[in-house]
Amino acid sequence: MAHLITLIPGDGIGPEVADATVRAVDATGASIEWERVEAGLHALTEQGQLIPDDVFASLEMTRVGLKGPTATPIGGGHQSINVVLRKKLGLYTNFRPVRMLPGLKTRYQDLALDLAIFRENTEDLYSGLEHEVVPGVVESLKIITQKASTKIARSAFEWSRRESRKKVVAIHKANIMKLSDGLFLKCCREVASHFPEIAYSELIVDNACMQLVMRPETFDVLVLPNLYGDIISDLAAGLVGGLGIVPGANIGDNHAIFEAVHGTAPDIAGKGLANPTALMQSAVLMLAHIGEREASTRLHNAIYRTYAERDHLTGDVGGKSSTSEFTDAVIRHLVGQTLSSVNPAP
Repeated sequence: MAHLITLIPGDGIGPEVADATVRAVDATGASIEWERVEAGLHALTEQGQLIPDDVFASLEMTRVGLKGPTATPIGGGHQSINVVLRKKLGLYTNFRPVRMLPGLKTRYQDLALDLAIFRENTEDLYSGLEHEVVPGVVESLKIITQKASTKIARSAFEWSRRESRKKVVAIHKANIMKLSDGLFLKCCREVASHFPEIAYSELIVDNACMQLVMRPETFDVLVLPNLYGDIISDLAAGLVGGLGIVPGANIGDNHAIFEAVHGTAPDIAGKGLANPTALMQSAVLMLAHIGEREASTRLHNAIYRTYAERDHLTGDVGGKSSTSEFTDAVIRHLVGQTLSSVNPAP
């Protein structure tokens, strides 16, 4: 029986990287039936809504989505598409594995970086609760709850146990925000007590940023509230080549959306220059999530081999190939490969 997946191509280069990723996923042999729906500026122009009703109707049926980058108009009262999807569907875990791809030239290319970031996805300052107290004074409310903090901590520790990870560090600012971040730490400590085989520690967020730049190889698994997670997950992506490389997964109890976290790059849209790596790597996570672990591993390996040979990379990572040429190379590497023990699933 085919897996039914909601496909949200997005804006700018979104349709190009989405089409490339669909080609690669289909080439794994996994039985996927795609239901394509539109969200973003294109949907706003055509249907009058950034997130039309058929997006939620599709996700309610499929429970799983693959999403390209979408644009949200600045100003005008429009909420972030990603924030709306995460809150409405209860996607409380934002999971971002950060691994160095072979052949990329970065400042950290000699380090075998392999970090996993678990970011709480539904509250904190992203709750959007703000108002003007008096003219010239605006108040934003930071919401931290025991329920959400416990859920994200449990996600981090359960994944770490499953993947034989050794260390989890909670990132916070409890020295200043003693109640809100203090509650987050209390929940992390309680969850950690049930996983004695995993070393647990804590770092203040500003020190964590410095340590990630100076000694990124000392990190294993990080668990964070929403705002710190947003910042640090992008910082970590910069260690391995940028947002065009790393995947993203938003997972809840009933739904999951896998997405490229980079921008829409309208300046190169339609020119065949876009790099589909981030969305392809997100599809690796998606395939594992739906139980297609062999297809997931094969696609993961094909992407790595394409980078290792360096002959068909796109311009943003030092190559000269087009989107389709890169995709063709990935598909060639899918044919006849031997499975490794790599297990990239969240």
